[in-house]
Amino acid sequence: MMSRAPYRSPRGPAAVAALLALAAVGCSEASEVVDDAKDGARKAARQRSVFSLDVGDCYNPNGKAEGEAYLVEVVPCEEAHQGEVVGEFAVEGGPKHPGDEKIVGIADERCAAEAQRYAPDTWALPAGVGLSHYTPTRESWATGDRAVSCTYTVEKGTFKGSLNTAKSFEPDQLTFLKGSNAVYETLWAHQPVTDDVEAALKDYRAQAEAVAAALGTHVEGLGGIDGSEVGKLRATLTQAAGQWEKAANAPDADAFYLAYDQAFTLIDPGKTVAARKELGLATTIPAEDAEVWAS
Repeated sequence: MMSRAPYRSPRGPAAVAALLALAAVGCSEASEVVDDAKDGARKAARQRSVFSLDVGDCYNPNGKAEGEAYLVEVVPCEEAHQGEVVGEFAVEGGPKHPGDEKIVGIADERCAAEAQRYAPDTWALPAGVGLSHYTPTRESWATGDRAVSCTYTVEKGTFKGSLNTAKSFEPDQLTFLKGSNAVYETLWAHQPVTDDVEAALKDYRAQAEAVAAALGTHVEGLGGIDGSEVGKLRATLTQAAGQWEKAANAPDADAFYLAYDQAFTLIDPGKTVAARKELGLATTIPAEDAEVWAS
């Protein structure tokens, strides 16, 4: 892993030039120039290399959030910002770059786990916040860079405050969230690339098998939590697990469709709202999830 040293901007001459310009403008304009100079100096002072980002850092990307990046503006989390580092890890590998697709695949899987530990209740995240990551480029890999920074970011707008809520939950809440998150992460992680079930029946069966296993673990965890609504949800998810198992063992596409339709309906996030309320968790379904099950 390459050394992570803060970036320092050579901004001295620019600041001097801004101050000298004050002699040529009026008082009002001078005040604006001073403010602009202060803002520019503050932003420059906050510039840091993406290689120096640490877990808990809040930041604003320089330019677009996608594509190659070298510098970001690190800001106090109390200020409006577009991103927050929620986890980091090192990718294993030799001197040869393993390829962007492989690294991104590893990052997608590992960052989901890192984010869950950092902010367990995804329903409580600000609107528009999504999981992203910074990964080594071919050039930085050659210098020894193996670091992946997992981030929550917004494409539009900003949010305030840290998303680090890991220590604010009770054991029963964490048990629920860990099991629930795993079910939906498994569902989308195993989503076949084509919607042609007949052509990709094997892949759809594999997805169903994985979701059934995740549901089994979740149902087992719910068994140790008191509450009538949690008990009702456990019964619903037990039924769902059975339907996912049927889909996993479907002999043909028609049989798969019959089981899958019920299986998918039974894990509608809306069915978890009452149990979430009983446990004192967020109860507003994220817009993207609501849209998926509404369609």
